[in-house]
Amino acid sequence: MAKYSKECCTFCGHPEHQVGMLLSGINGLICSDCAERANEMFKESKRVAKSEFSINEFPRPKDIKNFLDQYVIGQDDAKRYLSVAVYNHYKRLMQNKTDDEVEIEKSNIIIVGATGTGKTLLAKTVARMLKVPFAIVDATVLTEAGYVGEDIESILTRLLQVADYKVEEAERGIVFIDEIDKIARKSDNPSITRDVSGEGVQQGLLKLLEGSIVNVPPQGGRKHPEQKLTPVDTKDILFICGGAFDGIEKKIAQRMNTQVIGFTSNVKNKQIDKNNLLQYIAPQDLKSFGLIPEIIGRLPILTYLNPLDRTTLRNILTEPKNSIIKQYIKIFEMVDNVKLSFDEEVLEYIVNKAIEFKLGARGLRSITEDIMMDAMFEIPSSEQKELHITLEYAKEKIEKNDALSA
Repeated sequence: MAKYSKECCTFCGHPEHQVGMLLSGINGLICSDCAERANEMFKESKRVAKSEFSINEFPRPKDIKNFLDQYVIGQDDAKRYLSVAVYNHYKRLMQNKTDDEVEIEKSNIIIVGATGTGKTLLAKTVARMLKVPFAIVDATVLTEAGYVGEDIESILTRLLQVADYKVEEAERGIVFIDEIDKIARKSDNPSITRDVSGEGVQQGLLKLLEGSIVNVPPQGGRKHPEQKLTPVDTKDILFICGGAFDGIEKKIAQRMNTQVIGFTSNVKNKQIDKNNLLQYIAPQDLKSFGLIPEIIGRLPILTYLNPLDRTTLRNILTEPKNSIIKQYIKIFEMVDNVKLSFDEEVLEYIVNKAIEFKLGARGLRSITEDIMMDAMFEIPSSEQKELHITLEYAKEKIEKNDALSA
Protein backbone atom coordinates (compact mmCIF):
# COMPACT_ATOMS: atom_id res chain seq x y z
CA MET A 1 0.00 0.00 0.00
CA ALA A 2 1.37 3.36 -1.06
CA LYS A 3 2.26 5.79 1.72
CA TYR A 4 1.22 9.41 1.42
CA SER A 5 2.49 12.38 3.30
CA LYS A 6 0.30 13.96 5.90
CA GLU A 7 -0.50 16.78 3.51
CA CYS A 8 -2.05 14.48 0.84
CA CYS A 9 -5.56 13.03 0.46
CA THR A 10 -5.56 9.37 1.48
CA PHE A 11 -8.07 8.54 -1.30
CA CYS A 12 -6.82 10.36 -4.41
CA GLY A 13 -3.27 11.25 -3.30
CA HIS A 14 -3.52 14.91 -4.33
CA PRO A 15 -1.60 17.37 -2.14
CA GLU A 16 -3.37 20.04 -0.14
CA HIS A 17 -2.38 22.88 -2.45
CA GLN A 18 -4.23 21.17 -5.34
CA VAL A 19 -7.49 20.32 -3.62
CA GLY A 20 -7.98 23.37 -1.41
CA MET A 21 -9.13 21.62 1.78
CA LEU A 22 -8.21 18.43 3.62
CA LEU A 23 -10.34 16.92 6.37
CA SER A 24 -8.47 14.83 8.91
CA GLY A 25 -9.67 11.51 10.30
CA ILE A 26 -8.27 8.90 12.70
CA ASN A 27 -6.06 7.15 10.14
CA GLY A 28 -6.10 9.42 7.10
CA LEU A 29 -7.18 12.53 5.26
CA ILE A 30 -9.90 13.22 2.68
CA CYS A 31 -10.06 16.17 0.31
CA SER A 32 -13.20 18.17 -0.46
CA ASP A 33 -13.46 16.70 -3.99
CA CYS A 34 -13.46 13.11 -2.71
CA ALA A 35 -15.96 14.04 0.01
CA GLU A 36 -18.36 15.48 -2.60
CA ARG A 37 -18.05 12.40 -4.80
CA ALA A 38 -18.69 10.16 -1.81
CA ASN A 39 -21.79 12.19 -0.94
CA GLU A 40 -23.12 11.79 -4.49
CA MET A 41 -22.52 8.04 -4.35
CA PHE A 42 -24.46 7.79 -1.07
CA LYS A 43 -27.37 9.76 -2.55
CA GLU A 44 -27.43 7.53 -5.62
CA SER A 45 -27.39 4.37 -3.52
CA LYS A 46 -30.33 5.68 -1.47
CA ARG A 47 -32.23 6.55 -4.66
CA VAL A 48 -31.76 3.05 -6.03
CA ALA A 49 -32.90 1.59 -2.72
CA LYS A 50 -36.01 3.77 -2.72
CA SER A 51 -36.93 2.72 -6.27
CA GLU A 52 -37.71 -0.76 -4.93
CA PHE A 53 -40.58 0.35 -2.74
CA SER A 54 -43.60 -1.49 -1.44
CA ILE A 55 -47.18 -0.32 -1.15
CA ASN A 56 -46.89 -0.53 2.65
CA GLU A 57 -44.67 2.57 2.55
CA PHE A 58 -47.40 4.70 0.99
CA PRO A 59 -50.19 6.63 2.72
CA ARG A 60 -53.68 5.17 2.49
CA PRO A 61 -56.58 7.23 1.06
CA LYS A 62 -57.78 8.20 4.55
CA ASP A 63 -54.23 9.28 5.48
CA ILE A 64 -54.03 11.47 2.38
CA LYS A 65 -57.42 13.04 3.10
CA ASN A 66 -56.52 13.66 6.75
CA PHE A 67 -53.36 15.45 5.60
CA LEU A 68 -55.38 17.57 3.14
CA ASP A 69 -57.83 18.44 5.94
CA GLN A 70 -55.03 20.21 7.80
CA TYR A 71 -54.51 22.70 4.98
CA VAL A 72 -57.73 22.78 2.94
CA ILE A 73 -61.12 23.58 4.50
CA GLY A 74 -64.15 21.67 3.21
CA GLN A 75 -64.28 20.14 -0.30
CA ASP A 76 -64.63 16.61 1.10
CA ASP A 77 -65.80 15.09 -2.19
CA ALA A 78 -62.82 16.40 -4.14
CA LYS A 79 -60.44 15.29 -1.40
CA ARG A 80 -61.85 11.75 -1.49
CA TYR A 81 -61.54 11.52 -5.28
CA LEU A 82 -58.02 12.92 -5.18
CA SER A 83 -56.93 10.62 -2.35
CA VAL A 84 -58.22 7.51 -4.10
CA ALA A 85 -56.67 8.52 -7.43
CA VAL A 86 -53.25 9.04 -5.84
CA TYR A 87 -53.39 5.78 -3.87
CA ASN A 88 -54.45 3.79 -6.94
CA HIS A 89 -51.56 5.39 -8.79
CA TYR A 90 -49.21 3.88 -6.21
CA LYS A 91 -50.86 0.50 -6.74
CA ARG A 92 -50.28 0.73 -10.49
CA LEU A 93 -46.61 1.40 -9.89
CA MET A 94 -46.41 -1.74 -7.80
CA GLN A 95 -48.22 -3.84 -10.38
CA ASN A 96 -45.50 -3.16 -12.93
CA LYS A 97 -43.19 -5.34 -10.82
CA THR A 98 -45.41 -8.43 -11.30
CA ASP A 99 -46.58 -10.57 -14.21
CA ASP A 100 -50.27 -10.26 -13.46
CA GLU A 101 -52.58 -10.83 -16.43
CA VAL A 102 -54.94 -8.04 -15.33
CA GLU A 103 -53.38 -4.68 -16.14
CA ILE A 104 -54.80 -1.76 -14.19
CA GLU A 105 -55.32 1.30 -16.36
CA LYS A 106 -54.62 4.72 -14.90
CA SER A 107 -57.55 6.94 -13.99
CA ASN A 108 -56.70 10.54 -14.76
CA ILE A 109 -58.87 13.03 -12.88
CA ILE A 110 -60.40 16.42 -13.70
CA ILE A 111 -61.48 18.86 -10.97
CA VAL A 112 -63.97 21.63 -11.78
CA GLY A 113 -64.45 24.58 -9.46
CA ALA A 114 -64.88 28.35 -9.42
CA THR A 115 -61.84 30.57 -8.98
CA GLY A 116 -60.48 30.70 -5.46
CA THR A 117 -62.12 27.47 -4.26
CA GLY A 118 -58.86 25.55 -3.78
CA LYS A 119 -57.94 23.58 -6.93
CA THR A 120 -54.29 24.61 -7.02
CA LEU A 121 -54.05 24.48 -3.21
CA LEU A 122 -55.22 20.86 -3.24
CA ALA A 123 -52.54 19.98 -5.77
CA LYS A 124 -49.76 21.78 -3.90
CA THR A 125 -50.80 20.25 -0.59
CA VAL A 126 -50.96 16.67 -1.82
CA ALA A 127 -47.54 17.14 -3.42
CA ARG A 128 -46.01 17.69 0.04
CA MET A 129 -46.60 14.14 1.22
CA LEU A 130 -46.02 12.11 -1.95
CA LYS A 131 -43.09 9.79 -2.57
CA VAL A 132 -43.19 10.36 -6.34
CA PRO A 133 -42.25 13.46 -8.40
CA PHE A 134 -45.08 15.98 -8.62
CA ALA A 135 -45.18 18.89 -11.09
CA ILE A 136 -47.72 21.70 -11.48
CA VAL A 137 -48.04 23.26 -14.95
CA ASP A 138 -50.29 25.92 -16.44
CA ALA A 139 -52.26 25.11 -19.60
CA THR A 140 -52.67 28.78 -20.56
CA VAL A 141 -49.12 28.99 -21.96
CA LEU A 142 -49.45 25.90 -24.16
CA THR A 143 -49.81 26.27 -27.93
CA GLU A 144 -49.48 24.06 -30.95
CA ALA A 145 -45.92 23.53 -32.18
CA GLY A 146 -44.88 26.32 -34.49
CA TYR A 147 -46.48 29.17 -32.57
CA VAL A 148 -45.12 31.46 -29.89
CA GLY A 149 -45.59 29.81 -26.50
CA GLU A 150 -44.66 26.49 -24.95
CA ASP A 151 -45.01 23.10 -26.62
CA ILE A 152 -47.11 20.31 -25.12
CA GLU A 153 -43.90 18.45 -24.24
CA SER A 154 -42.93 21.25 -21.84
CA ILE A 155 -45.36 19.65 -19.35
CA LEU A 156 -42.98 16.69 -19.08
CA THR A 157 -39.98 19.01 -18.98
CA ARG A 158 -41.25 20.34 -15.63
CA LEU A 159 -41.68 16.79 -14.34
CA LEU A 160 -38.14 15.89 -15.44
CA GLN A 161 -36.77 18.90 -13.59
CA VAL A 162 -38.60 17.91 -10.39
CA ALA A 163 -37.23 14.37 -10.75
CA ASP A 164 -33.69 15.77 -11.06
CA TYR A 165 -33.63 14.59 -14.70
CA LYS A 166 -33.94 10.94 -13.68
CA VAL A 167 -36.24 9.50 -16.35
CA GLU A 168 -37.21 6.44 -14.30
CA GLU A 169 -38.43 8.67 -11.47
CA ALA A 170 -40.31 11.01 -13.82
CA GLU A 171 -42.09 8.13 -15.53
CA ARG A 172 -43.95 7.30 -12.31
CA GLY A 173 -44.77 10.87 -11.32
CA ILE A 174 -47.93 12.95 -11.08
CA VAL A 175 -48.69 16.09 -13.13
CA PHE A 176 -51.30 18.70 -12.21
CA ILE A 177 -52.43 20.70 -15.27
CA ASP A 178 -54.04 23.92 -14.06
CA GLU A 179 -56.43 26.11 -16.08
CA ILE A 180 -57.39 23.21 -18.38
CA ASP A 181 -60.55 25.12 -19.35
CA LYS A 182 -58.47 27.78 -21.10
CA ILE A 183 -57.71 25.39 -23.98
CA ALA A 184 -61.40 24.73 -24.69
CA ARG A 185 -62.62 24.94 -28.26
CA LYS A 186 -63.97 28.39 -29.06
CA SER A 187 -66.98 27.10 -31.00
CA ASP A 188 -68.97 23.88 -31.33
CA ASN A 189 -67.73 23.33 -34.87
CA PRO A 190 -64.42 21.46 -35.24
CA SER A 191 -61.70 23.76 -36.53
CA ILE A 192 -60.61 23.26 -40.15
CA THR A 193 -57.50 25.36 -39.54
CA ARG A 194 -55.01 25.31 -36.71
CA ASP A 195 -56.57 26.47 -33.46
CA VAL A 196 -53.48 28.00 -31.88
CA SER A 197 -54.31 27.54 -28.22
CA GLY A 198 -57.56 25.55 -28.15
CA GLU A 199 -58.49 22.37 -29.99
CA GLY A 200 -54.94 21.89 -31.31
CA VAL A 201 -53.53 21.79 -27.77
CA GLN A 202 -56.18 19.27 -26.73
CA GLN A 203 -55.19 17.03 -29.64
CA GLY A 204 -51.57 17.29 -28.53
CA LEU A 205 -52.47 16.35 -24.96
CA LEU A 206 -54.11 13.09 -26.04
CA LYS A 207 -50.87 11.18 -26.43
CA LEU A 208 -49.67 12.35 -23.00
CA LEU A 209 -52.87 11.42 -21.18
CA GLU A 210 -53.29 8.04 -22.86
CA GLY A 211 -49.70 6.90 -22.54
CA SER A 212 -46.97 6.98 -25.16
CA ILE A 213 -43.26 7.58 -25.52
CA VAL A 214 -42.69 11.31 -25.94
CA ASN A 215 -39.40 12.96 -26.87
CA VAL A 216 -38.95 15.71 -24.29
CA PRO A 217 -36.51 18.65 -24.51
CA PRO A 218 -34.91 18.65 -21.01
CA GLN A 219 -34.28 22.41 -21.02
CA GLY A 220 -37.52 23.52 -22.65
CA GLY A 221 -38.77 23.95 -26.19
CA ARG A 222 -37.50 26.10 -29.03
CA LYS A 223 -35.10 28.13 -26.88
CA HIS A 224 -32.50 25.34 -27.08
CA PRO A 225 -33.03 23.62 -30.47
CA GLU A 226 -29.62 21.93 -30.33
CA GLN A 227 -30.30 19.95 -27.15
CA LYS A 228 -30.67 16.18 -27.15
CA LEU A 229 -34.25 14.98 -26.66
CA THR A 230 -35.06 12.60 -23.80
CA PRO A 231 -37.67 9.86 -24.41
CA VAL A 232 -40.24 9.64 -21.60
CA ASP A 233 -42.97 6.97 -21.36
CA THR A 234 -46.18 8.53 -20.01
CA LYS A 235 -48.21 5.35 -19.46
CA ASP A 236 -47.48 5.41 -15.71
CA ILE A 237 -47.75 9.18 -15.22
CA LEU A 238 -50.97 10.25 -13.47
CA PHE A 239 -52.52 13.46 -14.81
CA ILE A 240 -54.78 15.63 -12.63
CA CYS A 241 -56.46 18.53 -14.41
CA GLY A 242 -58.19 21.52 -12.85
CA GLY A 243 -60.17 24.42 -14.24
CA ALA A 244 -62.74 27.07 -13.32
CA PHE A 245 -64.87 26.50 -16.45
CA ASP A 246 -66.47 29.90 -15.99
CA GLY A 247 -70.01 29.82 -17.35
CA ILE A 248 -70.42 26.04 -17.43
CA GLU A 249 -73.34 26.38 -15.00
CA LYS A 250 -75.42 27.59 -17.96
CA LYS A 251 -74.60 24.37 -19.82
CA ILE A 252 -75.59 22.32 -16.78
CA ALA A 253 -78.84 24.29 -16.37
CA GLN A 254 -79.74 23.76 -20.03
CA ARG A 255 -79.10 20.03 -19.76
CA MET A 256 -81.17 19.72 -16.58
CA ASN A 257 -83.91 21.91 -18.01
CA THR A 258 -84.01 24.10 -14.94
CA GLN A 259 -85.35 27.06 -16.93
CA VAL A 260 -88.74 25.44 -17.52
CA ILE A 261 -91.58 27.40 -15.92
CA GLY A 262 -95.34 27.13 -15.70
CA PHE A 263 -97.43 23.98 -15.65
CA THR A 264 -94.82 21.96 -17.58
CA SER A 265 -92.12 22.37 -14.95
CA ASN A 266 -90.79 19.13 -13.57
CA VAL A 267 -91.29 18.50 -9.86
CA LYS A 268 -87.73 17.16 -9.80
CA ASN A 269 -86.40 20.61 -10.65
CA LYS A 270 -87.59 21.90 -7.27
CA GLN A 271 -85.00 19.66 -5.60
CA ILE A 272 -82.12 21.09 -7.64
CA ASP A 273 -79.77 23.42 -5.78
CA LYS A 274 -79.45 26.26 -8.29
CA ASN A 275 -76.79 27.95 -6.13
CA ASN A 276 -74.40 25.03 -6.66
CA LEU A 277 -75.04 23.57 -10.11
CA LEU A 278 -71.46 22.28 -10.34
CA GLN A 279 -72.41 19.29 -8.18
CA TYR A 280 -74.49 18.01 -11.12
CA ILE A 281 -71.67 18.32 -13.67
CA ALA A 282 -71.38 15.52 -16.22
CA PRO A 283 -68.98 14.75 -19.10
CA GLN A 284 -71.47 16.09 -21.68
CA ASP A 285 -71.25 19.51 -19.98
CA LEU A 286 -67.48 19.55 -20.54
CA LYS A 287 -68.10 18.68 -24.20
CA SER A 288 -70.60 21.54 -24.52
CA PHE A 289 -68.05 23.88 -22.94
CA GLY A 290 -65.43 23.04 -25.56
CA LEU A 291 -63.40 19.99 -24.54
CA ILE A 292 -63.17 17.40 -27.30
CA PRO A 293 -64.71 13.95 -26.57
CA GLU A 294 -61.32 12.22 -26.90
CA ILE A 295 -59.76 14.19 -24.06
CA ILE A 296 -62.86 13.80 -21.86
CA GLY A 297 -62.61 10.04 -22.30
CA ARG A 298 -59.00 10.13 -21.07
CA LEU A 299 -60.09 11.97 -17.91
CA PRO A 300 -62.55 9.37 -16.57
CA ILE A 301 -62.79 10.72 -13.00
CA LEU A 302 -64.79 13.96 -12.82
CA THR A 303 -65.29 15.83 -9.54
CA TYR A 304 -66.11 19.34 -8.42
CA LEU A 305 -65.40 21.93 -5.74
CA ASN A 306 -68.21 23.53 -3.80
CA PRO A 307 -68.55 27.33 -3.80
CA LEU A 308 -67.23 28.92 -0.63
CA ASP A 309 -69.92 30.18 1.73
CA ARG A 310 -69.44 32.63 4.59
CA THR A 311 -68.69 29.96 7.20
CA THR A 312 -66.09 28.28 4.99
CA LEU A 313 -64.36 31.57 4.20
CA ARG A 314 -64.26 32.41 7.90
CA ASN A 315 -62.66 29.05 8.68
CA ILE A 316 -60.15 29.41 5.84
CA LEU A 317 -59.01 32.68 7.38
CA THR A 318 -57.87 31.15 10.68
CA GLU A 319 -58.11 27.33 10.89
CA PRO A 320 -55.63 25.68 8.45
CA LYS A 321 -52.00 25.18 9.46
CA ASN A 322 -50.94 27.81 6.94
CA SER A 323 -54.00 30.06 7.27
CA ILE A 324 -53.71 33.68 6.18
CA ILE A 325 -53.93 35.11 9.70
CA LYS A 326 -51.30 32.66 11.01
CA GLN A 327 -49.00 33.69 8.15
CA TYR A 328 -49.20 37.38 9.06
CA ILE A 329 -48.70 36.63 12.75
CA LYS A 330 -45.56 34.69 11.78
CA ILE A 331 -44.32 37.50 9.51
CA PHE A 332 -44.52 40.06 12.31
CA GLU A 333 -43.00 37.66 14.84
CA MET A 334 -39.94 36.85 12.71
CA VAL A 335 -36.97 39.18 13.21
CA ASP A 336 -39.11 42.08 14.48
CA ASN A 337 -40.62 40.12 17.44
CA VAL A 338 -43.94 41.95 17.10
CA LYS A 339 -47.04 40.32 18.60
CA LEU A 340 -49.95 40.71 16.15
CA SER A 341 -53.62 40.21 17.07
CA PHE A 342 -57.01 40.89 15.46
CA ASP A 343 -60.48 41.78 16.71
CA GLU A 344 -63.14 39.22 15.76
CA GLU A 345 -65.02 42.03 13.99
CA VAL A 346 -62.02 42.51 11.69
CA LEU A 347 -62.13 38.88 10.58
CA GLU A 348 -65.86 39.15 9.84
CA TYR A 349 -65.21 42.37 7.93
CA ILE A 350 -62.57 40.65 5.76
CA VAL A 351 -64.99 37.80 4.98
CA ASN A 352 -67.77 40.24 4.05
CA LYS A 353 -65.46 42.09 1.67
CA ALA A 354 -64.31 38.81 0.08
CA ILE A 355 -67.93 37.85 -0.57
CA GLU A 356 -68.59 41.32 -1.99
CA PHE A 357 -65.63 41.09 -4.39
CA LYS A 358 -66.49 37.46 -5.38
CA LEU A 359 -62.83 36.38 -5.47
CA GLY A 360 -63.11 33.32 -3.25
CA ALA A 361 -60.25 32.50 -0.89
CA ARG A 362 -57.85 34.64 -2.93
CA GLY A 363 -59.91 37.67 -1.99
CA LEU A 364 -59.20 37.04 1.69
CA ARG A 365 -55.47 37.38 1.04
CA SER A 366 -55.70 40.56 -1.02
CA ILE A 367 -58.01 42.27 1.50
CA THR A 368 -55.80 41.32 4.44
CA GLU A 369 -52.77 42.57 2.51
CA ASP A 370 -54.44 45.95 1.98
CA ILE A 371 -55.16 46.23 5.71
CA MET A 372 -51.65 45.24 6.81
CA MET A 373 -49.52 47.00 4.17
CA ASP A 374 -48.90 50.26 6.06
CA ALA A 375 -48.12 48.39 9.28
CA MET A 376 -45.67 46.08 7.51
CA PHE A 377 -43.91 49.15 6.11
CA GLU A 378 -43.72 51.20 9.31
CA ILE A 379 -43.28 48.75 12.21
CA PRO A 380 -39.90 47.17 11.25
CA SER A 381 -38.33 50.64 11.62
CA SER A 382 -39.99 51.35 14.95
CA GLU A 383 -39.63 50.05 18.50
CA GLN A 384 -43.23 48.86 18.67
CA LYS A 385 -43.55 45.26 19.92
CA GLU A 386 -47.31 44.80 19.84
CA LEU A 387 -49.96 45.50 17.17
CA HIS A 388 -53.70 45.03 17.56
CA ILE A 389 -55.91 45.47 14.50
CA THR A 390 -59.32 46.98 15.23
CA LEU A 391 -62.37 47.23 12.98
CA GLU A 392 -61.93 51.01 12.66
CA TYR A 393 -58.31 50.56 11.54
CA ALA A 394 -59.28 47.91 8.97
CA LYS A 395 -62.11 50.02 7.53
CA GLU A 396 -59.82 53.04 7.30
CA LYS A 397 -57.22 51.13 5.26
CA ILE A 398 -59.76 49.52 2.93
CA GLU A 399 -61.63 52.78 2.31
CA LYS A 400 -58.31 54.52 1.66
CA ASN A 401 -57.42 51.96 -1.01
CA ASP A 402 -60.90 52.16 -2.51
CA ALA A 403 -60.54 55.93 -2.80
CA LEU A 404 -57.15 55.61 -4.48
CA SER A 405 -58.44 53.07 -7.00
CA ALA A 406 -61.60 55.04 -7.79
